[in-house]
Amino acid sequence: MTTRQDLANLARHTRDAASLFVRDIGNGLLVVSHNTLALVGLAVVAVLLVFTSQAGLRHKLESATLGWLNARQEARAEAEGNILLASAEPDAITRATAADPRELSRQQAAVAHWLARRYRVAPEPISRLVQEAWVVGQRAKVEPTLILAIMAIESGFNPFAQSAVGAQGLMQVMTRVHDDKYEAFGGTHAAFDPVTNLRVGVQVLKECIQRAGGLEEGLRYYVGAANLPDDAGYAGRVLSEHDLLKSVAAGRNVPANATAPARSVPVPASTPTGADSAQVALLR
Repeated sequence: MTTRQDLANLARHTRDAASLFVRDIGNGLLVVSHNTLALVGLAVVAVLLVFTSQAGLRHKLESATLGWLNARQEARAEAEGNILLASAEPDAITRATAADPRELSRQQAAVAHWLARRYRVAPEPISRLVQEAWVVGQRAKVEPTLILAIMAIESGFNPFAQSAVGAQGLMQVMTRVHDDKYEAFGGTHAAFDPVTNLRVGVQVLKECIQRAGGLEEGLRYYVGAANLPDDAGYAGRVLSEHDLLKSVAAGRNVPANATAPARSVPVPASTPTGADSAQVALLR
């Protein structure tokens, strides 16, 4: 006959067994979780090691992810009828030729703002060109204000300008003549990249000055008029603009619509002839 005490003992043993069972299961789950987390951690470390050691693989993954996100964004924009966002390019800013005028020195900023007012162009792209003129001018031993003056007279800061004879871009360089100079920049289409055109133009200008033996005559070579009776006042206009820019750079208050006194450039006593004349005409 089962007594009350026996039932109590049975219940206690049952509880103890159930408690032990639950404890064992919990410990087992804890061990499995720890092992799983350890495996995940090892996998993450392995993946990171692979990515950090193989830049190409990391770049491909980043590009694929970015491409997928852009595709999703474009698909959503097209579904909503937003054509502009559907063709958006987040990296387009890297192609812009622009700089914050506040990042320039006081001298450069004064020149940039003056040119922006005078030629009615935005100060940001002009600021980038002013920066480049200072850097390239120092390297080429050519005054940056002279470089900017040539751009002003040649193209009015229109990077897509083209003359009747095929001179192109800011500095109006004869692209087909100086195609070799554009090879380092990827080809002749770089003539329409403002910074590239500036750099090539300064190289051509420097060659003209060295060939002519002086600035005034070098400008005549640059415009292709060294073999002509006169240069239609080109050198004088450039030098007058140069004078204004030097005054602005020196901190003087120069109105944006100021006109400098015309610089008189004497016509050389002799002009090139024959083969020399043909070469001069092609320098530009």
